[in-house]
Amino acid sequence: MTRPRRSRMTALAVAALACTALIAPSAPAVAGRGGGGGHHDDRATLLKYATDTWASFDAMVDPATGLPADNVSGDLDPASRSGYTSPTNIGAYLWSTVVARDLGIITRRDARDRMTQTLGTVAALERHEDSGMFYNWYDEGTGAKLTTWPTDGSTVYPFLSSVDNAWLATALVLVGNAEPRLRDEAEAIRSTMDFGFYYDPQVRQLRGGFWDQQPADGAAVLDNYRDRGPDVWYTGHHYGTLNTEPRMASYLGIAWGQIPPEHYFAMFRTFPDACDWSWPEQRPVGQWEEYLGVPVFEGAYRYRDMQIVPTWGGSMFEALMVDLFVPEAEWGPRSWGVNHPLTVRAQIEHGMDEAGYGYWGFSPASNPDGGYREYGVDAIGMEPNGYTSDQERTVVDPGWDDPACTRAPSTPAAYGEGVVTPHASFLALPYAHDDALANLDKMDTELGAYGPGGFYDSVEVSSGTVAERYLSLDQGMVMAAIGNELRHDAVQRYVIRGPIQQVIKPLLGIEEFNAAG
Repeated sequence: MTRPRRSRMTALAVAALACTALIAPSAPAVAGRGGGGGHHDDRATLLKYATDTWASFDAMVDPATGLPADNVSGDLDPASRSGYTSPTNIGAYLWSTVVARDLGIITRRDARDRMTQTLGTVAALERHEDSGMFYNWYDEGTGAKLTTWPTDGSTVYPFLSSVDNAWLATALVLVGNAEPRLRDEAEAIRSTMDFGFYYDPQVRQLRGGFWDQQPADGAAVLDNYRDRGPDVWYTGHHYGTLNTEPRMASYLGIAWGQIPPEHYFAMFRTFPDACDWSWPEQRPVGQWEEYLGVPVFEGAYRYRDMQIVPTWGGSMFEALMVDLFVPEAEWGPRSWGVNHPLTVRAQIEHGMDEAGYGYWGFSPASNPDGGYREYGVDAIGMEPNGYTSDQERTVVDPGWDDPACTRAPSTPAAYGEGVVTPHASFLALPYAHDDALANLDKMDTELGAYGPGGFYDSVEVSSGTVAERYLSLDQGMVMAAIGNELRHDAVQRYVIRGPIQQVIKPLLGIEEFNAAG
């Protein structure tokens, strides 16, 4: 995409947003959220970011199918499209199209044409008929289910992921509410998706997913929780940690009556304070409560002067991607409303004070040295080996001080080459607006982490090495965050209309986390 075209797009978007600001009814700001876009200069900056980020989607989408690639190179060359896509990537493109329309970056007609094509392709994709779920990998150029990985020819065992299908289902709800002319098409796809297929009633948690043909994974469990169709091979693990992105699947399944609401309280805030659970990151502080007849250990981790309900790896994405679509802080003021701001504060303090990087924002992203990696703040994640914030994988171990199962603490003397990802700052906008924009500005002006498709995926803070590529998932988080910030939480409002608000809002209002700071 050439610079003159981007300039025209920006001018169109500025004019549209200005008109919208004059006629849009005022909406009450959510406590702790930005909700309105801040000062005029901030709005203009965010609109520029959105316009350029949209350019990456324009490059990633295949014109023959309307499906986005998983990623594209930093120069936006269509020839660099990855050759594969996923339900998450498709969902990210759909909701980003709505945001681009709402911000005036593209016309309503263009948005509708794009979504019509994409929905038509999705409706024709091969899927698991008994659950209505989609496979994890398709060729974005043809829509064919992948059985061979395009980059190395290795065998792909077609998998159906609970969390990836949740992001596609979220986008289908959003499209149906944002574009009434497409509601029937979006709902025809969404209504076949049964998240109860993933729900293990014995454990009261979701499996990570399943294969409908025997996989190479020896830990797979043969079963069928719906007793509909042949048995499938479930992952050996459950999604047992509450503060991770798969809770989106939980919300959808509960809202649609496919999963009982007790499931929400059967997930771990932390593991219990017991020697049988002494292998995670640190010994939790907390007490037992009961909700809907389910015993819940209201545990938290200590980090600096905070008590935080941890994620699995300590990353921003796990904690805050769901919050782009469900107003957790508003609906759960004594739980998520306390914890989300603390997560952001912990990320800032780790990057600026504890590790001394001068930048912050740690979340899974492209590795500037090649490939893909999880990044996070190790101390606020349950995973004992940590999602670390640096390339050297520097971990901290607070130890375990129970005499029956003592583990000595270990604190690093220093941190190494820190890696920050811009999407983490966008996720933080509702809770640290000014800090997030300042951090992003420094990534652009000091680290050179900005290109023709918006912010590149990640950057090393000392060497300045940049991962010069764009990922649909990460760009989708950027677009959703800006859409909320500039349009009074419009992305959330499109998603929650109907049963999600009716069922999930009172559920989140029940609980009080053991979080404080």
